[in-house]
Amino acid sequence: MASELTAALAQLAKEKNIDELYLLERLEQSLAKSYQNVLNLDWDARVTIDRDSGRIIVYEMVGKGEPDEETGEYPEYEPRDVTPDDVSRTAAQNAKAVIMNIVREAGRQQIYREYANRKGELVTGTVLQVTNDFTILKIREGVEAELPHFDTKRNPNERNERPDNERYMHNQRLKALVIDVRDPSNIETNARGENTRPAIVVSRTHPDVIRRLFEIEVPEIYDGVVEIKSVAREAGVRSKIAVRSNENNLDPVGACVGPKGSRVRMVVGELRGERVDVIAWNDDPAVYVANALSPAKVSNVQIDADRHYATVIVPDDQLSLAIGKEGQNARLAARLTGWHIDIKSASLVARTAKPAASLLDDADEDFVRCEYVGPNGVRCRNKAREGSRFCGIHDAE
Repeated sequence: MASELTAALAQLAKEKNIDELYLLERLEQSLAKSYQNVLNLDWDARVTIDRDSGRIIVYEMVGKGEPDEETGEYPEYEPRDVTPDDVSRTAAQNAKAVIMNIVREAGRQQIYREYANRKGELVTGTVLQVTNDFTILKIREGVEAELPHFDTKRNPNERNERPDNERYMHNQRLKALVIDVRDPSNIETNARGENTRPAIVVSRTHPDVIRRLFEIEVPEIYDGVVEIKSVAREAGVRSKIAVRSNENNLDPVGACVGPKGSRVRMVVGELRGERVDVIAWNDDPAVYVANALSPAKVSNVQIDADRHYATVIVPDDQLSLAIGKEGQNARLAARLTGWHIDIKSASLVARTAKPAASLLDDADEDFVRCEYVGPNGVRCRNKAREGSRFCGIHDAE
């Protein structure tokens, strides 16, 4: 029985790529705890498994000498053989549970080692299970990933990585971005129930999902000829990407859009209809901001580099298009460029006392403008209160 046990352990260690000595040591530790209770020992138990014959010996570690007054530890312990007759049967009963636990832990450690350096990669998986809080994807045999979509109001420590417009079905194939790999040995940082959840965490909302999809669909990006400089995304609704070409004769926007829009259409299809605007990056911030507000046509952009503000003047019929529904276009343009964008219609500029060339001159003696910028990227047009940088409405903010 003992030799059969060691042979089985050796075979299992080989199949699961687990160190055989580590497997035997864990089994010895588990058996020691079991025999401590089964034999009702007064002292701690220690178990050794002979590496050649597989013979199991149980010792009771009896303390010798006088114990330390502070720690209660004895200076030395003498092993006393207390091996029972049915030692192999008890070992077999413990081995199954111990081995299953070791194999599970070793599998998670192996997955962690394999994927810990692959954060930011796009993986393809098949939907295995969908719950209210997460979706389990099978990446390959024996490797699963979790796509969390928790209600973050009820579970503030969890994540929501699923776009609001997406729902998944069993066996559906998905592309997702690896954003985290849980370390199974770091128990302190693991969240609720993470030891029983897949180690790999993936996302469909991360901006780099779009970046990786374009790398797949556009060879020029993969080869480095075209570079994605910035991505701004509201997952499931709309995104903007800024691209530049490292070759003078290559149009970066055309390369990303593809013949008759074929390349960008593949990305949009993978994102379940999310609208994607591809715009040309420019090192001139005025041109860059104007491009970012596409598809709106811009008349003029004036830059205040010190405060990182851009005032954009658009024709009256382009104002709503430039701002977008609920300020979405202006908001995405501001994120994409990193500039605070204030959009004005041409008629409003014409009605103001200041000439258009001095719209950004808030240091004027007669009029100091409120510096509050709303969530839609539009700056407040009120006069700042004396001694304050904000108007009476936004002073408290």
